[in-house]
Amino acid sequence: MADNVIKIDVTGQTCPGPLVEFRKALNKASPGDIVEITGNHSASKKEIPMAAEDMGLEIVDIQEKEGIWKIKIRR
Repeated sequence: MADNVIKIDVTGQTCPGPLVEFRKALNKASPGDIVEITGNHSASKKEIPMAAEDMGLEIVDIQEKEGIWKIKIRR
């Protein structure tokens, strides 16, 4: 069975919005699910992976293209 992917788009939001949305998505996610966050706020690109690591979560992928980043984190 494939892992469920929960996608959230926080483009245009600044702190703490993206982190709050990430936490909400995590609450809905089951263990093994991937939360994929897309945004463009540079501070959030650093804060979200740090928060995920603090929670003991796996950072699957971080990509950035033309100022838009996408972070995938496994719950």
